[in-house]
Formats: sequence, structure tokens, C-alpha cells
Amino acid sequence: MISSIKPVSPSLTAIAGVRRSIPAKLRFCPLPITGSFQKPNPLPKKHLLSARSLSNFTFAAAAAPQQRSDVFRVGAYEADRSRPIEIGVEVPDEQSGQKVKIGIYFATWWALNVVFNIYNKKVLNAFPYPWLTSTLSLACGSLMMLVSWVTGVAEAPKTDIDFWKTLFPVALAHTIGHVAATVSMSKVAVSFTHIIKSSEPAFSVLVSSLFLGEAFPLPVYLSLLPIIGGCALAAVTELNFNMIGFMGAMISNLAFVFRNIFSKKGMKGKSVSGMNYYACLSMMSLLIVTPFAIAVEGPQMWAAGWQNAVSQIGPNFVWWVVAQSVFYHLYNQVSYMSLDQISPLTFSVGNTMKRISVIVASIIIFQNPIKPVNALGAAIAILGTFIYSQAKQ
Repeated sequence: MISSIKPVSPSLTAIAGVRRSIPAKLRFCPLPITGSFQKPNPLPKKHLLSARSLSNFTFAAAAAPQQRSDVFRVGAYEADRSRPIEIGVEVPDEQSGQKVKIGIYFATWWALNVVFNIYNKKVLNAFPYPWLTSTLSLACGSLMMLVSWVTGVAEAPKTDIDFWKTLFPVALAHTIGHVAATVSMSKVAVSFTHIIKSSEPAFSVLVSSLFLGEAFPLPVYLSLLPIIGGCALAAVTELNFNMIGFMGAMISNLAFVFRNIFSKKGMKGKSVSGMNYYACLSMMSLLIVTPFAIAVEGPQMWAAGWQNAVSQIGPNFVWWVVAQSVFYHLYNQVSYMSLDQISPLTFSVGNTMKRISVIVASIIIFQNPIKPVNALGAAIAILGTFIYSQAKQ
């Protein structure tokens, strides 16, 4: 560093006659930065600038007396970089961001599920062919994911033959549960189907106890009482009760319990994301359900029913079919993506709250008549589901 100063006195120049080497690095104590961080330790006294350290400077006038000059060179102090300076900057809490992310997942999941159920019921009212409706839902989701993989929007999963072998029982149970739920909603109100489906925890405990030999705490068993009692009360007081619709919801519960069990057993150690896992599940379920749909209903029935629905509803019926197929895949995809971020307990609580939103929305949209006793049964069953999720924690 070059600096200009006034000429020094001859006595001071004489003192500096003895040349000493300039220190390679001189340190200084930086001004403290106010903040909540720890202050740096003070530097040793020998590095502090003082009057006694003037002898360390080599003056150009003393080094070359034949060329008197008013300019001298000094070694600039250099900050010590051995210890990083802490700056008091607050980093956003990662847990807060995770909670916001989970909240967005839940809100999207519930909204998509409500929209799906509304359009699904509209389609089934005009086109009572649940096998084809179920097939179209799986076909639409499979096509959407294939396009996403081909275009690079989503990364394709890396699978092998063992992956598909373990996925088959899961896909079989998923197919049965999906078709059974669609059959149920084609016969009874959406609210009644979801009230019966809220008894799924009872089936989970029953299957786990009988087939897996699992034992649960007493509060878990006690929580099943309001679930079973509430569903029974709602079924008895249902104005438009239908046995096929009731049995469809019960079979759907049983199938989805087996789907969850097979999924937990077969997918341990598999590095497939929730979104891609459900995509593969939809594709295999589509292969399973298609021949059965053709055998049970058939193209002739579909053609006649389609023509009748279009003549009654108009072109909007086509958009209803597209909407129910797209939203079915989206809400399931988001639910599987949520499983990557939350615990099974949180997912179970979210599923319970989802059923409440679907039941309330369907009653408002379709203006289904409901008795106070029926509403009480539904409330007791849903409350029991919530107690079950807490007791199983």
C-alpha cells in the first residue's frame, strides 16, 4: 500500500536506521458486528498497531538516503482468513416449509377428490356402466403418465421383473377395490358410499389380526365400536338403501386393506417415487380390469348406453367422462405423493377429513335427502375413524 505523509524528523529517521523485515501478514482486530452471534476472540497483542510498531516499517528515505523522498512504503494489514466471520442472518425454518408443503398436498388432494366424486356420480347417473367407467379412469391415468415419461416431464422409473411381480397382488386388490367402489356409487348416493367406506379401519384390524397375527392395544379395539355402530345406524336409516351399493362399499374396504398390506410387504427397499408407483399400479390394473369389463358389460351395451347418455345430456356428457377420468388419476397421484412426505398416521387423519369434505359436498351438490339420525350415524362413524387413527399411534 502506498501512502503519502509529511516528512519525518531526522531523529525518527535515525531510529529507523536498522532495517527489519516487514511482516508477511499483519492482523487487525475488526470492529465488532452487532448481532446475536459470538464475538471473535481478540488477537494477540503483538499484532496490534501501536507507536512501538513504527520500527517495523521500512522507510524509503532510510533505505536510500541518496534519494530523499517524502514517500515511504508500508506493509498493509491483511485480515485473518483462518476463521470465517459469522454473520447473523436468519435461515428459514425447514420444518415450517415442510408443513406448508404438506398443507398444499392435503388441500389439493381433498379438492381433486371432491371434484372426481361429483363428476363420477354424474357420469354413472347417465351411464350406469361402472366397469367401463372404472376402465376409462385407469386408462386415462396410464396414458397421462406414459406421455409424461416420453416427453420428459416426469422421470421414468427404473423397474425390473421383480418389481412387477411384487406389484401384481397390489394391482389386483386395487382393481377390485376401485371397481367395487364405482359399482357402489352407481347404486347409492356418494355420501352413503363414503360413510360405509369410513369403516375401513375395522377391516384393517380384522384382516391384520386373522391373517397376520397382529395384536393391537385395547384403545384400538374400543375405537372400532363407534365406527361399526355409526355405519350400521347410517345404513339402517338410509332412505335410498341398496344392497348392491352397500356390498360394493364393503368389498371395496376389504380390497383396499389387502392392497395396503401387499404394498407394504412387496415394496420394501424399492426406490420408486409415489407418483411413479401409482402410475405403474394404474397400468397393471388396466391390464387386469379390461378383459373382465368386456366380459361383464361388453361393447354392445356400452354403445347403446353411450348413445342414450349423449342424447339426454348432450356434448357435456363427453366432458364429464373426461373430467372424472382425469381427476381420478390426479387425486390418487397426489395422495401417493403425500405418502412420501408424511407418516401413515397423518395420512389416515387426512383421509378421514377428506371423507367429510366429500360427504358434505355431495349432499350440497346433489341435494340428497338425509335424516337427522342418518347424519348422526355418519358423524359417529367418522369420529370413530379419527379416534382409531389416534389410538393406533
